[in-house]
Amino acid sequence: MADAVIVGAVRSPVGRRGGALATVHPVDLSARVLTALAERTGLDPAQVDDVIWGCVSQVGEQAWNVGRNAVLAAGWPESVPGTTLDRQCGSSQQALHFAAAAVASGQADLVVAGGVESMTRVPMGSSIQPSASGTSPGTGLPYGGQVRDRYRGTPGFAADDPVPFNQGVGAELIAARWGLTRRQLDEYALASHEKAAAAQDAGAFEAEIVPVVLPDGAKVVADEGIRRDTSLDRLAGLKTPFRADGVVTAGSASQISDGAAALAVTTPEWARRNGLRPLARIHTAVVAADDPVLMLTAPIPATAKALRRAGLGIEEIGVYEVNEAFAPVPLAWLAETEADPARLNPRGGAIALGHPLGGSGARIMTTMLQQMRDSGVRYGLQTMCEGGGMANVTIVELL
Repeated sequence: MADAVIVGAVRSPVGRRGGALATVHPVDLSARVLTALAERTGLDPAQVDDVIWGCVSQVGEQAWNVGRNAVLAAGWPESVPGTTLDRQCGSSQQALHFAAAAVASGQADLVVAGGVESMTRVPMGSSIQPSASGTSPGTGLPYGGQVRDRYRGTPGFAADDPVPFNQGVGAELIAARWGLTRRQLDEYALASHEKAAAAQDAGAFEAEIVPVVLPDGAKVVADEGIRRDTSLDRLAGLKTPFRADGVVTAGSASQISDGAAALAVTTPEWARRNGLRPLARIHTAVVAADDPVLMLTAPIPATAKALRRAGLGIEEIGVYEVNEAFAPVPLAWLAETEADPARLNPRGGAIALGHPLGGSGARIMTTMLQQMRDSGVRYGLQTMCEGGGMANVTIVELL
């Protein structure tokens, strides 16, 4: 099989909930990064075999195949297809895996992978519509009786709630299992903001970000979530919403955000013939699953699986991006992998930069590739915890 390489990576700024990007339709936001991807790489949109787009809340403005709609909004030829997938927070990372498999197997020459989530306009949980009257079923509730019965009685599983698996509760369970204190989580969160602020001040994000022009003509050019005025004292004053005696707060959780990102994937041979420059080779791509009640631990076995397949040790990876869904996730991952903390999320993570669910995987890959290029790092590893207790891991090699 041929190698799969990334020949372009761009992202929008990440907007706060209710921030500047709240005025932009998610299809239009997706189209903006598609247009910029073509402009910056020089790829011909007519040669794109497929667009694989991640999105979690596929309802309302994000319904009816947002990936295909983004192609049309970008003005790309009508001959370019598009599809939309949901692997929860890892949706656009999974889109990259599918794109790599398609080009490596010869089923496609050039595939665009990415994703979007406008969490302001389409709030998380919008696709769940229980009956308001008790007589109309609405769209119904997820999971069904058999899943609820399987986990009924498991600590952390609320069998009779509309959504019985709760990520925040999972984060609390992880903190308890790994002995993580409130102080450790707050210190980690503060460091995420400090690293992101330093990177933003140094202009480290500028090359990867696509400015977004708003309907009123204003332009958004930078991530909005970085809190430069936060402190350990402020973080210590926040409530613990998932457990009265818990340790996880909004400050040690990822931010609800709006954003999109896109990656172009092909083979080295096709790139050479068509004047595209490979940035990195997709060395290894895996998916794994773990306890759906703890939910957020799968990056640990997924990392072990990826390293085995890659024939690499964690010490050979120069940078790792572990999505900061909640601070206990990367901290537990560090404890289990014995990885170097200095190599983890060096430009901050979702606690500071935000987490536009369906777009985060591609956003993180875009940021990691830029970090690798700036620092001359050979191998980078990205992992995302995902609803249902899953995780993707992607190892890329700089070219």
